[in-house]
Amino acid sequence: MQMMKWSALALAVAAGTSQVAFASAQSESKGFIEDSKLDVFSRALYMNRDFRNGAQGNTTSDGGRKGYREETGLGVRVLFESGFTQGTVGVGVDAHSLTSVILDSGKGRTGTGQFATDDSSGNPKDNQTEVGGAIKFRVSDTVLKHGNQFVASPVFSTDDSRILPEVATGTYLVSNEIENLELSAGRFTGLSSQVQTSRDDLALTSGNIFGASYQFSDNFSGAVHAADFEDYHKKSYLNLNYNLPLADDQSLNFDFNAYRTTDQGKKLAGEIDNKIWSLAAAYNLGAHTFTLAHQRSSGDSSYSYGFVDGGGTVWLANSVQISDFDREDENSWQARYDLDMATFGVPGLSFMARYVRGDNIQTSSEREGKEQELNLESKYVIQDGAAKDLSFRVRYSNYRANGALNTDYYPDMNDLRLIVEYPLSIL
Repeated sequence: MQMMKWSALALAVAAGTSQVAFASAQSESKGFIEDSKLDVFSRALYMNRDFRNGAQGNTTSDGGRKGYREETGLGVRVLFESGFTQGTVGVGVDAHSLTSVILDSGKGRTGTGQFATDDSSGNPKDNQTEVGGAIKFRVSDTVLKHGNQFVASPVFSTDDSRILPEVATGTYLVSNEIENLELSAGRFTGLSSQVQTSRDDLALTSGNIFGASYQFSDNFSGAVHAADFEDYHKKSYLNLNYNLPLADDQSLNFDFNAYRTTDQGKKLAGEIDNKIWSLAAAYNLGAHTFTLAHQRSSGDSSYSYGFVDGGGTVWLANSVQISDFDREDENSWQARYDLDMATFGVPGLSFMARYVRGDNIQTSSEREGKEQELNLESKYVIQDGAAKDLSFRVRYSNYRANGALNTDYYPDMNDLRLIVEYPLSIL
């Protein structure tokens, strides 16, 4: 959706002239220092991708085929969020420092998306550090932020699937002036990847986003979002979520997500014409959750995301560990099971298993493409003591596709990830 650069600021000013008598977030501000937070978040990630029979195109520097990628890294994030100054217009700042450190890697094994490589030698860089910040303003229950930030919108979402997240540069406004209604608008001019420290090493030049979400009742919510990325694409998004309580420990949840994406301008990401939607139904019975999902893609292209709008911009049921099951004309089904061991006396321990299968995919060979993926995951979070909130997670994926799809998209692979995370609150 096309927006003027100053529309976000105008909306914030308008909100300030229409305050009503009830308490707002700004009226309850304790001050810049008093409401400040300082957090340190550490993530260690071991990642191994075993390409079955070697991956076509996955070669070493001398042209030989390598059958796997294996790296271990540590990411440390220092995140400072100030409070807001008191008064009608509150002012604050956010700042971050992101550092990546190689624990194990090598020229023949790099390529898991954790580290940048040296252009001259091809070796991964031992460590990198990025710092950034943003200034923020708050009027009543409306916040306007400008600078470097992490964004979670269905049409512009910074990715956090490796040791460090992507970082966006721009202006973003979120307003909660009306009860149960959240409005958002933003203009972004830079996006850094998860492996680089420059402000805009990805292709984003400018992009505008807009969104609205409404909580119709305790059990029903909806959202609409739109995006316009210059010379790349226009995108719209719809979400409907309904929760049906059945008993004290039983419920049924329905979650519908849909995107419409078309190319525009210079078509720098190629020709794009795609509609994709997913519907997931999850039945919760105490410690157990059973989920079935269906996803369908149509149009003259696959779903397009990530290059300019963030690697997390795929809010679909069948976007899983390896594949998003979003190819041209693809139909896919998912069966999933989750188990929370707290009910059995082991709080913090959980398990998940899911299987997704897709077919009817259009390929360059004009043969039908088919793919399938099995995911297994276990996670444990320490509940108390000095190491409270320290978590350990194991994720495994087995991905397979037929020859028609292997040529166009992914090679067959087994993907194993061991993840240790520790959030620490200093202030």
